[in-house]
Amino acid sequence: MDAGQGLSTSEVQSIRESLAAGRKPRVVFTASAGQIAGQVGQVIELTDPEVSDEFVVVRFGRDELPFSPADLAVAPKGVTRRVVEPKPEPEPEPPAAAAPEFVLDTPRVPAQRQAEPKVEQTEKPPARRAVKAVKPKGPAGLTVTLAYADGEWTVAAQQGSKALAKPYVVKPAEALKMVALVDVPGVQEAVEQILGTERAEAEQQAEKLRAELAEIEARLAELREAR
Repeated sequence: MDAGQGLSTSEVQSIRESLAAGRKPRVVFTASAGQIAGQVGQVIELTDPEVSDEFVVVRFGRDELPFSPADLAVAPKGVTRRVVEPKPEPEPEPPAAAAPEFVLDTPRVPAQRQAEPKVEQTEKPPARRAVKAVKPKGPAGLTVTLAYADGEWTVAAQQGSKALAKPYVVKPAEALKMVALVDVPGVQEAVEQILGTERAEAEQQAEKLRAELAEIEARLAELREAR
């Protein structure tokens, strides 16, 4: 019997629908299943394929073991589990009659009875496949983002697709401390350059405001003297 090349995606879906309807479809083991290739079993469950590649649970004899779709194929209709019947042993032929023998003073030696060989039939149990340990999934990755735009530094945090903290504004000194934790000279130089540019613009604006304030104070002094 040709065991095929394994279950296709559509055949796995058909098996899933049969299980949902209360049926247990028959499958035949392919060559990749090892010593039990060509034997027939019943699918009793489909587990999560994302957890393990061996998610097709098959009942074979007294065992219920998981297999991958490559180890199985859909069994043709009318196929049942093969049982090898022992061949009957040939009946021993009757011994030929011995011719009379004339002997003088020769003691008769009794013929030794030949022990009949015992034939023991042992049924070799099917090879039990080792179940792979399921590795638990780890937590989703965590991403912390420090960004600069429109003269403001913001920090945001996200784990997987879930936003843990929306972007919120931080002080430039705090942003510089965060960047100092990252031992990348190019990043730190870029932050220091941005802070230097902001500092120069702030100093120019302060000088302008101080000049305007001096003019206002002089004008106020003139108005006070005019009383």
